[in-house]
Amino acid sequence: MKPVDLTLTISESIPSFPGSPKPQFISWSNLKDDGYNLELLFLSTHTGTHIDAPYHFTKNGLKINEIPLDRLIGNAILIKLKKTKNKTITKSDIISFEKIYGKIPNQSSVFFYTGWQKNLKNSNYFTENPGLDISSAKYLSSKKINLVGIDSPSIDLGNDESFNVHHILSKNNILIVENLTNLNKIKSQEFKFTILPLKLKNATGSPVRAIAS
Repeated sequence: MKPVDLTLTISESIPSFPGSPKPQFISWSNLKDDGYNLELLFLSTHTGTHIDAPYHFTKNGLKINEIPLDRLIGNAILIKLKKTKNKTITKSDIISFEKIYGKIPNQSSVFFYTGWQKNLKNSNYFTENPGLDISSAKYLSSKKINLVGIDSPSIDLGNDESFNVHHILSKNNILIVENLTNLNKIKSQEFKFTILPLKLKNATGSPVRAIAS
């Protein structure tokens, strides 16, 4: 398969999670005065397409710089489920997929396509997004899943201020990748993925370059 970029472009206009700062690109050096161009970057570590380390919600969880590389590169399973605003991905949804395509093996990496990414510029993008429910989070945790990705700004429903799914996955050492794009361009149920965060010491998250191949 030709590589597919699953990553949103970070710019000063990218929508940001409510309460988080918008990215700022600050010119620092320029060709005329310094002989080279250089900019400073200010942004949340959870900007755009990003990964949550377990430490984001778990006191003793892995931090970004502690994630082994073999957890960031490998084979993945894609589950396509059209979900509209405030709709959950349930355990029953996952089991229905398994009845057609076979059981998801333990320690797999699972990506969910909901179609929500098309609402990126809409005002309800962060407040009414679909996400996993508690039943699906617990089911994936029982399989000791490696990583869960989604084309939504959060693995939780937008109106879940308790972040229940984040807590369940994080305490089970499951990596979370959010704000993926172009998952619709992957035509098969299985693909190879690469998720490369910056190696930020003691960080809870990082923007990533996410690729399917």
